[in-house]
Amino acid sequence: MWDSALTSDEFAAVRSVGFEPVGQVFGAAVYDAGAASGSSCPGTGGSFGDATRTRPAIYVSGQGGRGSFGPVVQAMNQARHTAIDRMTAECAVLGGHGVVGVRVSRGSFVLAGLEFSAIGTAVRAPGAAPGPRAPFTSGLSGQDFAKLIMTGWVPAGLVLGISIGLRHDDRTTIRQMRWRSGNAEVAGWTELVGESRRDARDQLESDVRRLGADGVVIASMQLRVRERDCPVQVGRRDHIAEATLIGTAITRFSPAGQPGAGPALAIMSLDPQRRQAARIRI
Repeated sequence: MWDSALTSDEFAAVRSVGFEPVGQVFGAAVYDAGAASGSSCPGTGGSFGDATRTRPAIYVSGQGGRGSFGPVVQAMNQARHTAIDRMTAECAVLGGHGVVGVRVSRGSFVLAGLEFSAIGTAVRAPGAAPGPRAPFTSGLSGQDFAKLIMTGWVPAGLVLGISIGLRHDDRTTIRQMRWRSGNAEVAGWTELVGESRRDARDQLESDVRRLGADGVVIASMQLRVRERDCPVQVGRRDHIAEATLIGTAITRFSPAGQPGAGPALAIMSLDPQRRQAARIRI
């Protein structure tokens, strides 16, 4: 007896390309984020408490440096890898070749801890021997997984890019955000969002290269923005943007230029009015 997190449609799609579910698998990890950085402000000059000079600046976690959130992102990546490794270990025990429909979630834990969990459905191809590599992981639904296989591609693994950017609100930013300025762009905030997303994309591409994959299918892009009191300048604020990209790295298994074997899928509208309009145009 096996259990599955797949819907009936996903189950049918996975079976249509020669795979069958063998069980639901799960992995989790809790890391301490109490040693998080970001306690200083990149937009202030001088030593701590000496805020006579300011220089607008944005620090993203991928660049490191004093005051950045690099250690936090490193802990988040390590927790994510650990959770996924434990999930794939369960898949291997069940004799699975990979995990589909993976959902990665992050939550807070006591005393500033971070919890990462990964859950999915282990699948296998009957008659195929387990390969030398670890089971693959995929955040694609059962239907999308089937489409991928039918077109000559296979998932290589789940990939993630995280970046946390920090910007000090300088005089220009404060002036642009006043209500008397009207509907105007706050250039400093735009720059913060753009730099954080670019850094997250760079981290995602690095994860794809680590797996030796040909490309990536993006599943979700999230952006969280919060503000805090500047730890250096009294009365000033900092803005913090966290960008997260999650996707599935893919690689080709059929010869280049040749689609994978599989039946063609017909597409027909079930709307009678559209069918009638199509006949009239013909």
